[in-house]
Amino acid sequence: MTAANIFTRISRKIKMALGGYEGMPYDFEGARLSSGARAGLVNNAKTDLAKLVFGHTGKPVHKWTHFPDIYTRYLESYRGRDIGMLEIGVFKGGSLQIWREYLGQEARISGVDINPDCAGLADGKNQVYIGSQNDPAFLSDVVAKMGGIDVVLDDGSHVAEHQETSFRTLWPLLNEGGIYIMEDTHTAYWSHVFDGGYGRPGTAIEIAKVMVDDMHGWYHGKPSQFIDKSEVTGIHFHDSLIFIEKGKKTTPRHIELG
Repeated sequence: MTAANIFTRISRKIKMALGGYEGMPYDFEGARLSSGARAGLVNNAKTDLAKLVFGHTGKPVHKWTHFPDIYTRYLESYRGRDIGMLEIGVFKGGSLQIWREYLGQEARISGVDINPDCAGLADGKNQVYIGSQNDPAFLSDVVAKMGGIDVVLDDGSHVAEHQETSFRTLWPLLNEGGIYIMEDTHTAYWSHVFDGGYGRPGTAIEIAKVMVDDMHGWYHGKPSQFIDKSEVTGIHFHDSLIFIEKGKKTTPRHIELG
């Protein structure tokens, strides 16, 4: 661990002790793996995506180590197909490179970021658009330029308001059979940043909980708040990841057998 990392870690612990980091008891810096751990991660990788992520040597990317295997469960079926993927949050371009290698050359992959410097990170077939994820007109224009979307990955600002705006804008534009992903949803619990806080209405976690109620609208009859019960086939929670699957859902029926 470098001197800078040690200083940062100590500073955060002091702030936590003084209440400056209310809502963030997690030792973020202490959980960071060193670059020397890469070999072990590669050797133990069980999926193609895990091998790609842990063996990546291109542009920088920052991911939690449990993400690749979870993503594989939901995105494997999109590989090798002409699908549109929109990633909110480009960072330094490494993630777009990995998705291109994983999904294949037929995929239409684009990223959006508010940082103008990200404009130069377009790579091969990957496109990058500069604008705010909190701007519905901008997002709608990007989708139109892409020719439709099948996968949305929100790894943007992680600010609650921005996440809600992006979802309300992009969910109606998502193709049937598509999937909407919210990443790093642990930030919803951090009250000092991201408009977060345990149980605070409006965070990604709390919005997704409401979506669960929306999905079960057949049984309680209340108005939907985010998604119609007839257009969602599943909502899946994982550590720091939420997956919402879009598809036609007819009125549930049951049958007695035997």
